[in-house]
Amino acid sequence: MKAIGFNRPLPINHPESLLDIEQPEPELNPCDILVEVQAVSVNPADVKVRASHTPAAGAYRILGWDAAGIVKAVGNEVQHFAVGDEVYYAGTINRPGSYARLQAVDERIVAKKPATLTFSQAAALPLTAITAWETLFDRLNVGIPVAGGANALLLIGGAGGVGSAAIQLAKQLTDLKVIATASRPESQRWCSDLGADFVIDHNKPLAEQIAALGIGSPSFAFSTNHSESYLEQLAGLVAPQGRIALIDDPVKLDVAPLKGKSLSLHWEFMFTRPMFQTADMARQGDILREVAALVDSGRIRTTQTREIAGINAANLRLAHEIIERGDMIGKITLSGW
Repeated sequence: MKAIGFNRPLPINHPESLLDIEQPEPELNPCDILVEVQAVSVNPADVKVRASHTPAAGAYRILGWDAAGIVKAVGNEVQHFAVGDEVYYAGTINRPGSYARLQAVDERIVAKKPATLTFSQAAALPLTAITAWETLFDRLNVGIPVAGGANALLLIGGAGGVGSAAIQLAKQLTDLKVIATASRPESQRWCSDLGADFVIDHNKPLAEQIAALGIGSPSFAFSTNHSESYLEQLAGLVAPQGRIALIDDPVKLDVAPLKGKSLSLHWEFMFTRPMFQTADMARQGDILREVAALVDSGRIRTTQTREIAGINAANLRLAHEIIERGDMIGKITLSGW
């Protein structure tokens, strides 16, 4: 089958950083479905792994943790899907990814795609929606108030893929005031259009801007990038006994400033459930079903902002290059073979 892989970490402008290759068709585990991939989206996780991982000698790593496609076959213990179903999912980091014509994925982390979206529009959602959902409801527990804190969420990086999903989910499923950060006029407009109550500039001191809003100290903060640069500021402005979450990978993180206010720090990694086959692994499929219902009822929308026609190495190199620039709004997708 056709696939796109790499066999050594190279700069994205190198023609061999991602290669068109042929691979055997996946074998199915009992709980797996085999999906003919119709569209994928590219995430910072793809870029990080490509730039740092060295596959075994003679082997290729196939990236891709967002896809939408059509079920072509099912394992003998599959209960919820049939051949012909249109599905979407994020997959897991410890199995071959979606940069392939066919992908095997555990049915517990899959859902039928939103009926109102194209494959490409749907492929933009899974990883970021699951990440945002788990951060808000499993890590920050935003439904449990912080005594004396403003019922507000400060979101660092509101215009990225995860931020775009978090704004929508917070506004549709909670009564939180959402304070998103964005530095450019176009990214600020994007956050406002998605429903953020306030948009502030993360390149300027945060505490002063939040104080000017007159709503008090936020109970919750969610940092999607450069957390090492913001944690001290967050410790100063989040309400005592508040909760902070992050999803990025700081080389070094000084958590000492959190002690005085008894602030809690939560790390979210959406691959934890499928990687470790946790007892609640199927919750990711449930989340995607709930997201699909929100989309189809018009309450949230896809975060796709750019689509490239053709899933191949050249186009994926372009997509990775765009992600590496660090100024992406929403999500970039590729569709068709």
